[in-house]
Amino acid sequence: MLKEIRLENWKSFQQSRLHIDPLVVLIGSNASGKSNALEALHFLGRSAAGVPLANIVPGGARAPGLTPGASGACHRGQTHCALEVVVAADKEDTEFVYRIELPAQGTPRILAESLTRIIYRKTGKIASETPLLGTDACEDDDQACVTARLYNRGKGKPRVSDRHQTILSQLYPEVRGQLLAPDVCEAVLCVHQALSTIFVLDPVPSLMRGYSRLSDSLDRDGANMAGVIAALDESRKNAVEESLTAYAAQLPARNIRSISAATAGRFNADAMLYCDETWGEQALAVDARGLSDGTLRFLAILTALLVRPKQSLLLVENIDAGLHPSHTRLLLDAIKAIGSQRAMTVVVTSHSPALLDGLGPEMTPFVTISYRQEETGATALHRLEELSGQDEGCDPQARLTLWPASAYWKLR
Repeated sequence: MLKEIRLENWKSFQQSRLHIDPLVVLIGSNASGKSNALEALHFLGRSAAGVPLANIVPGGARAPGLTPGASGACHRGQTHCALEVVVAADKEDTEFVYRIELPAQGTPRILAESLTRIIYRKTGKIASETPLLGTDACEDDDQACVTARLYNRGKGKPRVSDRHQTILSQLYPEVRGQLLAPDVCEAVLCVHQALSTIFVLDPVPSLMRGYSRLSDSLDRDGANMAGVIAALDESRKNAVEESLTAYAAQLPARNIRSISAATAGRFNADAMLYCDETWGEQALAVDARGLSDGTLRFLAILTALLVRPKQSLLLVENIDAGLHPSHTRLLLDAIKAIGSQRAMTVVVTSHSPALLDGLGPEMTPFVTISYRQEETGATALHRLEELSGQDEGCDPQARLTLWPASAYWKLR
């Protein structure tokens, strides 16, 4: 499970970290750096899956790249940027720290990469740190390969690796074939699993209103939501539809009785989403074309929670876009409940401090504030509970980000 991401010279960040809880609500004004933090997680997920770095940064039609493109990965004026994650191992006393560094100029490529195992004592102090993967410095900055060293209780077994893909992704096939030392296998498998299951959802309601092909994988824009639900085996399909119905029935102004997906066409290769409503004694059936943008976004986010692999990480930008405040609170409650049941981690963003008003004090531990520091313009991240109750210690820009959220002032 991913516990923390550290950002060094990454886009608008200089030095900052985002703690990853089962639910993270990242709130900040426009251009405060929220998207930059999510892009860091997206980058790590795509790179762990083996996508060449040169394809991740500019992106493509199905997987948008980093904004504003190939030149935008590093903080202005810096020669390199680095991303580092802390991943919890199966053993409670063990963590893995994975780090990747990229140069600011030229084709995206590995500058350095490392993987370290940390074992803690019961007191919380570090008992041992073991470097399981590291890289030698490149003599020529333009060379295509880098020498990686794998832990073997000595100086490390050398291995020539391609610089245009992460070494982690190149080692993963060998882990599955049990061709590496057990210590290295355990670490690579754990970190790869934590990163490769990262999924960015950016629902586009207009694309959800048509028929979609049956599929076993949800698209980033949610356009094939009906096709994914309809393709599930009968028992799981029924369970997903029951969960969608249970939450959708709580939406104000819609007397929803059921949400379902059904195949259509001569070959039953396409699917449509349907909604049955009751108004008084009148029954009304509508398909996705008759549902509002907010309802479709609501259903797409819940569908991702229900059909993505267990223990995966889901990223959703602008969680409250197109939603009434009461819908947003219901959605966050659903995320907490379903996420807990399926051991999933969910990171969502919002640019509206008014969201805090509807969350209530019990949501304080899940809220992180993103803002730009006045002197440097760099993005800073702070948990809301770290800011509450601090007079002199609270950055003025953080206060500006939160104002006029009454929930914050009630906590003081």
